[in-house]
Amino acid sequence: MRGLLTSCPGVSPLTTCSIGVAFAAVVALAAAPPASAGVGRAGRAATAGSPAGPAVPGSTRSLPLAPLPRERVAGAAPEQGLYRTGLARFALVGVVWDDPDTELHGRAQVRTRSAATGEWSGWQDLETHHADDGADPGAAERSSGRVRGATAPLWVGASDGVDVRVRAEGAAGAAGVPGRRAAGLRAVLPSGLRLELVDPGEGVGETGAREAGEAVKTGGAGAVGEPGETGAAGEALPGNLPADDPPRTALDTEAALAASGANADITDFGSFAVPELDRQATETELTRLQGPSRTKPYIGPRPRIVTRRGWGADESLRERGFVYTKKIKAAFVHHTATGNTYTCAQAPSVIRSIYRYHVKSMGWRDIGYNFLVDKCGTLYEGRAGGVAKAVLGAHTLGFNTNSMGVAVIGTYGTSKPPGGAVTAVARLTAWKLGLYGVDPRAKTYLTSGGGNLYPKGKNVRLNVISGHRDGFATECPGKLLYAKLGTARSSAAKYQGR
Repeated sequence: MRGLLTSCPGVSPLTTCSIGVAFAAVVALAAAPPASAGVGRAGRAATAGSPAGPAVPGSTRSLPLAPLPRERVAGAAPEQGLYRTGLARFALVGVVWDDPDTELHGRAQVRTRSAATGEWSGWQDLETHHADDGADPGAAERSSGRVRGATAPLWVGASDGVDVRVRAEGAAGAAGVPGRRAAGLRAVLPSGLRLELVDPGEGVGETGAREAGEAVKTGGAGAVGEPGETGAAGEALPGNLPADDPPRTALDTEAALAASGANADITDFGSFAVPELDRQATETELTRLQGPSRTKPYIGPRPRIVTRRGWGADESLRERGFVYTKKIKAAFVHHTATGNTYTCAQAPSVIRSIYRYHVKSMGWRDIGYNFLVDKCGTLYEGRAGGVAKAVLGAHTLGFNTNSMGVAVIGTYGTSKPPGGAVTAVARLTAWKLGLYGVDPRAKTYLTSGGGNLYPKGKNVRLNVISGHRDGFATECPGKLLYAKLGTARSSAAKYQGR
């Protein structure tokens, strides 16, 4: 199903309006009292109005890979790479190529030099099979002509040097077959391989988001992290990073006004975070949004969610307007595969980096996930359009329609996901699925838009809370996070009062 496009902030996705009306609505919302009951003191701490300091813009640098010397050896499989030092600082890396429908069969590895210590990291693998994320086949977003193939991005912390090597299947050390080419496979690499170096900058809302988190911190799933937490040596990003784009995090552009306005039905305009509500306030809000119900509502208390302004999204990067689907019938859980070395204080920087990588490097309209969760259990708004609305994401190829994507920041194939992150997934799904009357323990049917597991048009029976691998043949969300989805389902049902 093709999504519904609107650029009107804070209104129903089925409503159309002019730019002039949109700005009039934003002005009215900015002066209006809070829309939600129970916001109180914590809500005021999470809203706009107190300066958080100037934003430091981010940047993306794209460098072409070149054949490595060993490729000149007769019979050797293709291998490309790059070695650079003295670079402008970056914190996230990935490899992209021209054709999004071409897979990278082989191995991509990177090591980086710390900007703080000058020491090199060990070699780290980039997840090469990343085509399972993205817009559905035939969707306008996928057919834009800007979309590229890519590895998963990797968070490396503040770095100024990089060494990358990409080996086709059959090259020495590739795909776990040292020096031996797999039978019947031709060793090739995708065309147009480039290394992407992403600097997240520092968002204007980052300080405000931290302060808001401390104001409402209860030690549970909504906590930002321990007060005063800082990154390890070489991880914290300096404040004077170079940039190639002007800052766009203040509420001074149409895109920024629209992104904040999209949440104005449930929180103050310009909020750094949507504050949590207790059960009674959540049910009162549900009645206000949808009208009285003849039956008891099953909905979890609304959790605190850091908004795009809170994590410092540069709204000038994404495409204008929002795209919606009809409703939310299922939630797909992911891991970002960006590694687990980040600190909770760095989570906004990680999200800004993923956002840049999805938009500038991979050619998507916005960040693909609808929500993200860090290792401390803090929830973040993902794709713009309103956290209470059915925003069409680009997270589970073939099943983006009538679903939402929740990504836990990190890699959870062999690492155990933190309990706070699993609890946050349960709290979020209990609330968001409750808005649409859905039981987290139930099964549902979604129609495949096409993929490597189900053909286009097939009606597929899935768990309401599913892992990415349930809709597409992939390792995501990692073996150990996938094993926790049963816990998330039962906990979400309890939060809903079932």
